[in-house]
Amino acid sequence: MEKIHIIAEAGTNNNGSLQKAKNLADIAKRAGADSVKFQIIYPWGLYLPGDYEYGKYDIKKVIEIREKGVLTDAEYADLNKYCNSIHIPFTSSVFDQRGLDLMMSFDPPYIKLASCDINNVRFLRVVAKCGKPIVISTGMSEMREIEIGINTLIQAGAKEVIVMHCVSNYPAYLHQANISYIKVLKDKFGLPVGFSDHTSGSEAACMALCMGATWFEKHFTEDKSQEGLDHAYAQTESEFTKYVKDIHDGNAALVLREDKVSEDEKYTKRRARRSLYAAKDLPAGHILTDDDVLVVRPENIMQAEEVDLLIGKKLTKSISQHGAFDLSFI
Repeated sequence: MEKIHIIAEAGTNNNGSLQKAKNLADIAKRAGADSVKFQIIYPWGLYLPGDYEYGKYDIKKVIEIREKGVLTDAEYADLNKYCNSIHIPFTSSVFDQRGLDLMMSFDPPYIKLASCDINNVRFLRVVAKCGKPIVISTGMSEMREIEIGINTLIQAGAKEVIVMHCVSNYPAYLHQANISYIKVLKDKFGLPVGFSDHTSGSEAACMALCMGATWFEKHFTEDKSQEGLDHAYAQTESEFTKYVKDIHDGNAALVLREDKVSEDEKYTKRRARRSLYAAKDLPAGHILTDDDVLVVRPENIMQAEEVDLLIGKKLTKSISQHGAFDLSFI
């Protein structure tokens, strides 16, 4: 069985509240995630100041939400301590030197880089030297850009890189997931590959398992109705708990069992497989014909494929109607 890692992506869904961040860590722990990840976004290090077109969003509103979402360094330290106390590894996506320095002070299990930084070579070179595994998403990226990102990290000294296939639609519909690209990435780079999953369910993740994905990332929230950029398409606790279970069950299903038939299936077989029974009372000395033998459920002594052993043979003893045949009768 492949070892998998499921990232509970809290993102900025704590809305600037330390208590909400702790609540999200609790959800991640209860759901069985392998780590909980936030996003340390200092908006003045990510967005151009001013008023400008920003897709369907009002950039001033976006920056306002981002500013409200920033925790203090002390609060992040408190959150890290809390995650340690409930035994779930804590980490974050980082977007600038300040966020990286803060995250590194907590000795995280890995550092996450968002899709927007796949070609941010200046920042990639800095992160590559952190000494931690680096998980990088590849949304919005052609292969040329992905090669720039991965090669930059490796050439700058990154020791371990995990490449996350990603479709940066929010949400991404199942038919848009392009799951086969996971194998393309795996074959191209020979690195661990994962799936940063923006679909609504677990179907795409289970398909990703079949393509060789071993890392998974999924947004979740306490409440989809909260104000914020990610709540509406994030999973609730019950949805995320099911997501984690489905991935583990899917991973187990991919393990080859040489014996093929499980104990549970053997139980089914005892009632559902056909065996050989007498169609009527038959006396000793009778020559058996097809009409004398029922091939019906449940399973008994002689299997259905043994019917030819009976036809044309003389009974050595009588058998009652619906009695189970065995070879001692012929």
